[in-house]
Amino acid sequence: MSKIKDTEYLFLSTYIRARENSLLGGKRLEQMVEAADFDEAAKVLTECGFPDLSGASDGKLEEVFAARREQFLAEMEKFCPEKQLVTAFRLKYDYHNAKVLVKGEGSPGDDRRLLSGCGRVAPEVLAAAFFEDDWRAVPAPLADAIREARTTLARTANPQLADMGLDQAYFAELLAMAESLSTGFYAGYVRLAIDVANLRSAVRCVRGHMDEGLLRTALIPGGNVSPENVRRVYGEAVTEVFQDRALEKCAQLGQQAAEGGPLSDFERECDNVLTAYLTGAKQVSFGPEVAAAYLASLEAEITAARMVLLGKRGGVSAETLRERLRVSYV
Repeated sequence: MSKIKDTEYLFLSTYIRARENSLLGGKRLEQMVEAADFDEAAKVLTECGFPDLSGASDGKLEEVFAARREQFLAEMEKFCPEKQLVTAFRLKYDYHNAKVLVKGEGSPGDDRRLLSGCGRVAPEVLAAAFFEDDWRAVPAPLADAIREARTTLARTANPQLADMGLDQAYFAELLAMAESLSTGFYAGYVRLAIDVANLRSAVRCVRGHMDEGLLRTALIPGGNVSPENVRRVYGEAVTEVFQDRALEKCAQLGQQAAEGGPLSDFERECDNVLTAYLTGAKQVSFGPEVAAAYLASLEAEITAARMVLLGKRGGVSAETLRERLRVSYV
C-alpha cells in the first residue's frame, strides 16, 4: 500500500479552513458567557450552525450535540484520505459504551439510554454482543477489553478498576491507530494525552493518600514519560518527571494540587496543554495535521457549549463560567 501524501489532503484542508470560522471560538464563547440567560446564550450557537436551542431540555441538548458530532464525523469520513484518522476519534465512544455496559450490568435500571451512537460499533450491536456473549461483530481489542473489565468488576466489585482497564485498552488501540497514519502529528498528540492522563492519576493518588498499587494500575504506557519513572518517585515530588517544556506549568499546578491546593487550575491547564499542541496545525497549509486538529476542536466546541448552557441553566455566574472554560482552538 502506497504512503498517503499530504497533497491528498488538499481538498479536505481547504474545506476545513472554510468551516473553521463557524466553530464556537473564543469571541462567541464570551458572548455566551455574558448572555443574560440560557435562551440568550443558546441563540449564539445558531451562528455556528446549531438549531435554535432556546428552552431546550438537557436531553434535547445531548441529542443535538450527538447529532452534530456524528454529522461532522460522517463528513470527515467521506473526504478524509485516511479513514483511520476519523476512526481514531470514534474510539472514545466505543470505550464509553463499554464502560456503560460493564458498570450497568446487574443494576436495577437500564443504562443503555446512555450509549453513544458515535463509535465504530453501533450501540445496539455492542449491547447484543455484551449480553449474548457473541463478539464476532466487535473488533478484537475492544471485545477483549470488555471481557477483562467484566471479569475485574465481578472479582473486585470495584468499577474504578474496571474503568482503568478499559482506559488502558483505549489508549493502546488509539496509539496504534495514530502511529499507522502518514503523519506523526496525531501520534504526538496521543502520547501527550497519555502523559496528561498519567499526571492526573499521579496527582489524585498523592492527594488522596492512595496506595501505590492503585497508581500502578492506573498508569498508561505509551506516553513520553514511562510509568516506571512515575512509580519510581511516587510519594516524593511525583510531578517532577513531567517537567518538560510542554507540561512544565501543568506539573507545577499538579504539585500544588497534590499537596492540597485547588484542583480546578490544574485540571484546566491539563486540557489547555492539549489544545496548545493542536495549534501547531495552524502553521500547516494542508495535510492530515489540519484534519486531526479540526476533529479535536469539534469535541472541544461541544464540551464548551454544554458547560456554558448548563451553567446558565443552573444560575452559575459569568465569572465562574469564564474560570471553567478552556483555551479555544479558534
